[in-house]
Amino acid sequence: MTKKQAFHVAVVGATGAVGEQMLKTLENRNFPIGKLTLLSSKRSAGKKLVFKGEEFTIQEATPESFEGVDIALFSAGGSVSLELAPEAAKRGAIVVDNTSAFRMDANTPLVVPEVNEKDLLEHNGIIANPNCSTIQMVVALEPIRQAYGLGRVIVSTYQAVSGAGVTAIEELKTQAQAMLNGETPEANILPVKALDKHYPIAFNAIPQIDKFTDNGFTYEEMKMINETKKIMHMPELEVAATCVRLPVVSGHSESVYIEIEQDGVTVEDLRTLLASAEGVVLQDNPAEQLYPTPLDATGKNEVFVGRIRKDLNNDKGFHLWVVSDNLLKGAAWNSVQIAERLVKLGLV
Repeated sequence: MTKKQAFHVAVVGATGAVGEQMLKTLENRNFPIGKLTLLSSKRSAGKKLVFKGEEFTIQEATPESFEGVDIALFSAGGSVSLELAPEAAKRGAIVVDNTSAFRMDANTPLVVPEVNEKDLLEHNGIIANPNCSTIQMVVALEPIRQAYGLGRVIVSTYQAVSGAGVTAIEELKTQAQAMLNGETPEANILPVKALDKHYPIAFNAIPQIDKFTDNGFTYEEMKMINETKKIMHMPELEVAATCVRLPVVSGHSESVYIEIEQDGVTVEDLRTLLASAEGVVLQDNPAEQLYPTPLDATGKNEVFVGRIRKDLNNDKGFHLWVVSDNLLKGAAWNSVQIAERLVKLGLV
């Protein structure tokens, strides 16, 4: 039984790409909102947004903003979450944070509802939403892990520019038009806006997302590696990742190689398993050239899987193609889904 019938929900970062999708998702899911508070930086305060036909004025996010809030959905950057999420939790709100600020904190559950819903029971006021590319991969792999075991994961991602924000989308469009006009494109954002050197993304592929770490992997790649192990409660799992940015507006794609533990598993076994898996849509018919694409996945909450095939050299090795809308399942929908599960479990 839930404690309430309707909830005071705050959205932090309401004017951003993910914040906008959070509001659309809350509306589409008819989430039981009794009161809605929209919060953002001082720069965006005073702007107005419409939710369910009602106009709301965005307020500057302060610690006092969270008085009386039941659920706070954060997507305003890691520094904002580090400053304000504990303040919200201190005032009784349950925070669902979409940044990397708390993901690897030992006391903060990192949750994908289809995979580890039970970890919500252990929250201390803050729940972390995983990296977008991690989420879609573990949704596809968890049914396989449960049925056949999992020993190794090697993933290469093909990620949309929307993962870098609204300005990256605009730069892709501007660069594409410039190149079609025979002009030299101007690059100011990718691979990382904070760095000095930038590459055009239009008609290009950039094998760097986030900064490089000392081991040669980027932070994005290390997020996928470490978050997968934490979500699946498998610290011993062998995971490697290469993350690439492509000139796609929305929808991340992933080529995933896995090694299972059980002998004798067939491609048809995996297809049958994934066809009935929660949150997964199987699109895998080579004879009809049926497989997922980011364009088809955009605007949808599910994770799409296709191109399932057995490795030619390892009987326990399989290859999969995994696609999902990075702003929905990779961010907004997973966050709202966590909120829905909190209500279902009577935790709020």
